[in-house]
Amino acid sequence: MAKGTLYFSILRNPVTLAESSFTYYKGTSSAFKKVESLEQFLSDPWRYYSARERGNQYARNLMWFDFGFDPNANDTADYVELVLKEIGATFHLILLSEYFDESMILLKDALCWEFDDVVSFKLNFRSNVTVRRLSEDATRRVKAWNALDWKLYLHFNRTFWQKVEDYGLQRMRSDVLILREKRGRLMDLCLQGSKPVDASQIEDKNIKPFQYGRAQIMGYNLNPNLDNSTREKCLRMVMPELQYKDLLDAKLFPLTPTVKSLQTPQKHF
Repeated sequence: MAKGTLYFSILRNPVTLAESSFTYYKGTSSAFKKVESLEQFLSDPWRYYSARERGNQYARNLMWFDFGFDPNANDTADYVELVLKEIGATFHLILLSEYFDESMILLKDALCWEFDDVVSFKLNFRSNVTVRRLSEDATRRVKAWNALDWKLYLHFNRTFWQKVEDYGLQRMRSDVLILREKRGRLMDLCLQGSKPVDASQIEDKNIKPFQYGRAQIMGYNLNPNLDNSTREKCLRMVMPELQYKDLLDAKLFPLTPTVKSLQTPQKHF
């Protein structure tokens, strides 16, 4: 990347991440395939888990793995400190998905962007029907089993709120309100019914999100009364990531013969 490139990433609470991963990857992770519930897996994870088996990166310390480190490394203080320092030195900004709006304000500030650059609609999220709240015991077991992820999250949770403090708490509250007001106005303009809908109710199949695992992914219907220019803007706001990737591929490689196949949503695993 060019000199001066800003690197950022985002973390999620390992407890809700574990619940989500089990829902999405129940049929992908060999460890999850062997159990009926996340609680059963957490009761004796080493009985079901093997680092060598297919898809098991989803079953333990997934964020640690995504940053390129060994999710099964020994949880020693020196090792954890070394990895946290390396990540901190590589990334200028680590955001938190639980505080997405605050994260977008920090990103906006870091990149010298405008509010309109960070207004977004929530995508790739599950219906509440498939979201489960874990018990205190299961939560404790998740933190122990994903100890590397938990320490990663705690560390960058602290740095995140330090950045918020440096930005200014009152300023942050004010800017988050502005961002949410802009999102609300855009949702009223773009969406039929101004809210997300179940995938089965999405009329345009080209913007239907890919359904995977046990998850029921929500999506949107566009307002049918939009002019062409506004519809294009709104379409980009609701377009699922797989279709958006294909759109970018087509723009980046317009003369590549294989691009035609990319313009139709593909299944990705």
